[in-house]
Amino acid sequence: MKTLDTIGSTIYKKIKNDIIFGKLLPSEKLKLDDLKSKYPASLSTLRETLNRLASEGFVLAEEQRGFFVTPCTQNDLIEIANLRILLESHAINLSFKYGDTDWEGNLVAAHHKLSLMEERMEKKEKGIIELWKQYDWEFHLACISACGSKNLLRLHSNLFDRYLRYQFVVLNYRGQGAIEEHYEIYQAGLKRDAAKANKYLKIHIDKGVENALVNFS
Repeated sequence: MKTLDTIGSTIYKKIKNDIIFGKLLPSEKLKLDDLKSKYPASLSTLRETLNRLASEGFVLAEEQRGFFVTPCTQNDLIEIANLRILLESHAINLSFKYGDTDWEGNLVAAHHKLSLMEERMEKKEKGIIELWKQYDWEFHLACISACGSKNLLRLHSNLFDRYLRYQFVVLNYRGQGAIEEHYEIYQAGLKRDAAKANKYLKIHIDKGVENALVNFS
């Protein structure tokens, strides 16, 4: 039997994923009664979940008006991208310095899984986009996992998820360019060349933003 904490955690993950993957649309009003029919939880659990997501930037909680999915804006994307570059670059500097053999093995494995998934994306295989983004996340996490700071990893995780939402709303798969950038970051990791990794990380994120801005209506 699931405990209330387990139910709350499950509902939180489900609603958050539905926001990230665009199943709950930007600026969509989140009515508690409607959510209750879709997500098996009490109104109090749903309210607590939405307040938690509001504190993380995925939901807007407006007095008198209720809850809304946070809208997608060009300025918000640019700010999130710049913060991600700042945090991830700092984490790479630390991780490349302190990462041990196990860290290096995890990096190799993460890039291998991502590269196989990118091959499938290049073939335009359907139904794998969420898995592709999972492996993308695992690769970027592997790069910074030895940074030695739980707070830094927590902040980065939030920014990555908020950036990820834009990928599903306005970004397209960039194909060979993104593949090459991942490869350069990976090779830099094996050589412990943080400066090179950060150079390609900035290119990687900036190109993604550039691609997204074209698709904003």
